[in-house]
Amino acid sequence: MLKPLRHLLCSAALVAVVLSAASAAGARTPAVIVTDAGTDIDDSWAIALAIRSPELDLKLVLTDAGDTTYRAKVVARLLEAAGRSNVAIGVGEDVASKGETLETLAPWVAGYDLGKYPGKVRRDGIAALAELVAASDGPVTVIAIGPVPSLALAVKRFPALAPKCRFVGMYGSFDVGYGGGAPSPETNVRVDPAGFRTVLGAGWRDILLTPLDTCGSVGLAGERYHAIWSATGDPLLRELIESYCIFAPRQTWMTCDYFATRSTTLFDCVAVYLAYSEDLVEVETLTFDVDDAGFTRKSAHGAFKARVAMRWRNRDGFEAELAGRLLAP
Repeated sequence: MLKPLRHLLCSAALVAVVLSAASAAGARTPAVIVTDAGTDIDDSWAIALAIRSPELDLKLVLTDAGDTTYRAKVVARLLEAAGRSNVAIGVGEDVASKGETLETLAPWVAGYDLGKYPGKVRRDGIAALAELVAASDGPVTVIAIGPVPSLALAVKRFPALAPKCRFVGMYGSFDVGYGGGAPSPETNVRVDPAGFRTVLGAGWRDILLTPLDTCGSVGLAGERYHAIWSATGDPLLRELIESYCIFAPRQTWMTCDYFATRSTTLFDCVAVYLAYSEDLVEVETLTFDVDDAGFTRKSAHGAFKARVAMRWRNRDGFEAELAGRLLAP
């Protein structure tokens, strides 16, 4: 049974104190998010989680796949609402990919002027990423939560980039597919399999993935979701829910009851979590291949090797942590 709402809010306050102390005690990890924000709403939730995770020092958000300027507007509005215009935005290349950009949040950013974003907007997002990594004294964590055509171009143009970075991503389907069914072509891979293969083979310091096996089962509902819905005094969460209000009626599968009581599946939030902790998942080292249909298939002689979060140790614990962090500005 879920805790009463007042207990949840008290827990959120406690999380804020604990996380503040943890942040003060240790160095923060320089991080970059690579996102196709503006299609599925979970990218927005993941960016909010990164902002509210003191272990991460978010430096840059690179928009990727399709209309990257539109995606940059979505990111900019979220960051500005959060008071985080110190985070730079890099606009990726409008690389053609399978399918068009689904501009599900177009009405939400229709009047947003990207040129007035208080922080830096780099039109050459690939160069911005390369410069940031080159200037960093230590490793940078790249958190990738969308198709990666621009990131693939980045590691080709700047071969010294990946060896200075850790790659954490939301990709693949090994034993479990969408809805808990059979393995399936996961969207972030399916949209650009060649680009994903290029990224996997770029020579990162470490690769850690959350496939559908773990990220495909997470979300917020009940009192946890209601607490976020009700946090109208928090500018970031207010914008997050407002954008969800725009997103929901544009989904043919979503009923009013669904929207009012729960989030969508928050796939991308798991990748952000893995950028700072692996405590709640079981990680295996897998070798696998990536085919042109977007399947990631285990193979003893596969072309690629990565650490993969295959199972949850405590999924409910993750969902509680997610809600607590979002509620603790």
